[in-house]
Amino acid sequence: MQKILAVVATAALVVGLSGCSYVFYPRADDYAAKAKGASSVETVINLTKMMEASADASKGGAGYDQPLDDLHNQFHAFDNSLCCVDEAKRATPAYDLAVTHNKELWAIFKRLWSFKDTQPQRDEHLTLFKTEVQELRTTLEALQ
Repeated sequence: MQKILAVVATAALVVGLSGCSYVFYPRADDYAAKAKGASSVETVINLTKMMEASADASKGGAGYDQPLDDLHNQFHAFDNSLCCVDEAKRATPAYDLAVTHNKELWAIFKRLWSFKDTQPQRDEHLTLFKTEVQELRTTLEALQ
């Protein structure tokens, strides 16, 4: 029994730490494929454009509706794709700033998630999310 528990715990730890959110958000892989660009930086820039459009589409909604689901999956695709930026570009201050923007987006998205059923807080957080995505895109464009 202890061996089975150890195997299950190890598997959960490996999946959790691997950053493989595609296991839990399979549509994120679809969005990453749609956003595929000529370079890894272009891919993440394309994902920021998708997230911005989904944030706009989510305004005025309530609950876990389709536009918010799209935004959620696109955000996971972005988070996974940001780790795939070329090694040389990851050594730049612009990439460090992009990582900071990503952390800020996570904080905003968590608050958005808690207000997904409550207007006007949902729309206010979507506006804040969109603004942060625009700043992130400006930073990513400096990486190109």
